[in-house]
Amino acid sequence: MTELTGRIAVVTGAGSGLGAAMARAFAGAGMKVGVLDIDAEAAAATASSIAELGIEATSTRVDIGDSASVAAAAEHVRTALGGCDVLCSNVGVQQFGAIDRLTEQDWSWVINVNVLGTVRTVREFLPIMRAGSGFRRVVFTASSSVLAPSVRLGAYQTSKFAVMGFAESLREELAPEGIGVTILFPGGMMTRHLESSVLARPSELGESVLDQSDVEAMMAHQPMGDGDLATADDAIRNLLTDLEAGEPYVITHGSFRPIYERRRAAMDAAFDRMEAS
Repeated sequence: MTELTGRIAVVTGAGSGLGAAMARAFAGAGMKVGVLDIDAEAAAATASSIAELGIEATSTRVDIGDSASVAAAAEHVRTALGGCDVLCSNVGVQQFGAIDRLTEQDWSWVINVNVLGTVRTVREFLPIMRAGSGFRRVVFTASSSVLAPSVRLGAYQTSKFAVMGFAESLREELAPEGIGVTILFPGGMMTRHLESSVLARPSELGESVLDQSDVEAMMAHQPMGDGDLATADDAIRNLLTDLEAGEPYVITHGSFRPIYERRRAAMDAAFDRMEAS
């Protein structure tokens, strides 16, 4: 990892799951790591495991649903590590539910964290990245559901479509500065994502309700095939190589390509009809 070694990575949601796997991978490439999570103890545990490898790491609590918290986290990283070369905006909360049953509070929570939280993260860390030079990347965690949408995931999928749109725009704006943007599309993983989402929901928005029938409906709509479920470490096996190569997209795993291709074919057909009219 010639471009990554000796540089600084910052990962939000790095207390567990995909974020923790990213933090470990960056540390394995010889990068200093800033570990951010709403669960301060989990963030500290990830940072401690990295430090045991002889790699410099720091952790702090961050609630990306709160602007002041994100600003404080950025200042902590700047002071503790001295910069940020790779920023992974990874935090995302999950809320299952049929469109007509999702509440105003459900939408407010998911959009505030997944969309506005992404905006806040970039807004606070981008000045730190711009103060550096050379290899710099912003990584956004979207979802395979953006490429192959399913049922009962309306709020989550809407937020991840927005994350992708934000990332695409940012890529064009940062290109003249030499800062790349990569969008990660993870498939299903064996993580604590649902559990951590429930715990992260503000009490004033009420309880995050998980109806098992929603999960069953989603599974029935797109039955899982071979390779559709992976560990977080396996899911990011190509991430560092793709980052160094400047790839704009990284797909982790899954058998949903035929669904994506049917959708792409329908889009191509729409272009054909337009051009023929």
